[in-house]
Amino acid sequence: MKNLRQAEILNIVQSVDIETQEQMLEELKSRGISATQATISRDIKELRLVKVLTGKGAYRYAPSERKGAVTSDTRLRNIFKEGVISVDVAQNIVVVKTMPGLASAACSALDNMEIPGIVGSLAGDDTGILIMRDSAAAQSFNSEVHKLLK
Repeated sequence: MKNLRQAEILNIVQSVDIETQEQMLEELKSRGISATQATISRDIKELRLVKVLTGKGAYRYAPSERKGAVTSDTRLRNIFKEGVISVDVAQNIVVVKTMPGLASAACSALDNMEIPGIVGSLAGDDTGILIMRDSAAAQSFNSEVHKLLK
């Protein structure tokens, strides 16, 4: 449950301007996830979220700009592993099936991993589509994901 909640928090901070932990609690609640303020505080610390200044002069939570942090990459991999049901390839397109409501979080996790060969991603409720540079990149990615999911 923790990884699923944290995946949703990552999804929220990338799509909604959240200024306070109270707003985060409300947003999670509207998505069917219950938590306490103390839990949210720990999640924010573990996910290494930071407050950044918006164009409106307010502050909002955002993922840390530190790229390549081992703990962050491990966290993203755990989120991906817990939420993904299956992965399949059709030429240079990879289809990722997830638990309901987690496709966006899974695609976001993949985008943040900066995996070579991914051109872009598109997510619905329980299905994500990754556009790969070519079919060889798609097959290579598929092999790596299947190792991760075992």
